[in-house]
Amino acid sequence: MRILVTGGAGYIGSHTTLSLLEAGHEVVVVDNLANSSSESLVRVGHLTGKNVDLRIVDLLDSAAVDELLGAGAFDAVMHFAGLKAVGESVQKPLMYYHNNVVGTINLLRSMDKHDVRTLVFSSSATVYGDNDRVPLTEGCELNASNPYGRTKEHIEDILTDLGSADSRWSIALLRYFNPAGAHESGLIGEDPLGTPNNLLPFVAQVAAGRHEYVKVFGNDYPTTDGTGVRDYVHVVDLALGHLAALSYLEGVQGTFSWNLGTGSGSSVLEVLDAFSAAVGKEVPYEFSPRRSGDSAVSYADPSQAMADLGWSAKRSLARMCEDHWRWQRSNPMGYSSDPASQHRGPQ
Repeated sequence: MRILVTGGAGYIGSHTTLSLLEAGHEVVVVDNLANSSSESLVRVGHLTGKNVDLRIVDLLDSAAVDELLGAGAFDAVMHFAGLKAVGESVQKPLMYYHNNVVGTINLLRSMDKHDVRTLVFSSSATVYGDNDRVPLTEGCELNASNPYGRTKEHIEDILTDLGSADSRWSIALLRYFNPAGAHESGLIGEDPLGTPNNLLPFVAQVAAGRHEYVKVFGNDYPTTDGTGVRDYVHVVDLALGHLAALSYLEGVQGTFSWNLGTGSGSSVLEVLDAFSAAVGKEVPYEFSPRRSGDSAVSYADPSQAMADLGWSAKRSLARMCEDHWRWQRSNPMGYSSDPASQHRGPQ
């Protein structure tokens, strides 16, 4: 198949692009490089022996998106592109709604115009909001608690309505939990701009000496060690989940949602212990008060993905930490560790 991957230079997008190429698909990546680096795709090319076709286009540029879809003869689209920092979304909600929702509408209009109606959408467990029910199933109420999560929820609503209105569409909504890890080669991984928002990349940067210690928010939750519990899933497992969803959509129509997670949770201290084991020395941390809105425990029920897609997460927390540390150790400053290559969008 010929696949358009939006946001394909980013963390999950680049790993999925790699998996698509390894599976024999033809891939075109569209990315504005605002929060990613083209170096990731150079390295994907090195790993696969194939040149990655990158088009530097912003989805807000509807004319450029339409031109790309019109000339591409695509069979399907995998849609990762979007702004993704929760804290920034709280500070700049209009920017997030405009970028994520309007960009998606531009993409959908061009897809429809050019008869491309198979879509795998990168959603998120943030659509469930602060939900005390665990494990989280696809039938749980959607109630995102921040603008970033609400953009994902709104896009899911748009896609659900589209699939109901036009039976020609085949749409997968993939709600994944906490992506972690990196490709086993250490060549591609997570390279966040500024201070990482997520736990594992921050732990990795502390281990690399870029920060003094990990701040653990709350040690008085009703969990085994008092720290928050989350479902961490290896980024390579996530990539393979996208391929499984793409395969499922062949020959079926409608809108389908699946959780991609391990089905179990790990506490912050368990993550720190596992990463310390991978590094070979203790990663320092200090406790801080709870953050408002953080739930004690959140993890997926991924049984529907197993039943429908034959997909389950294979890689352990220890493996995530080992792979993430290999990436961090080899690329202490992310993709900018390689001074020869970079193109990064506006900071």
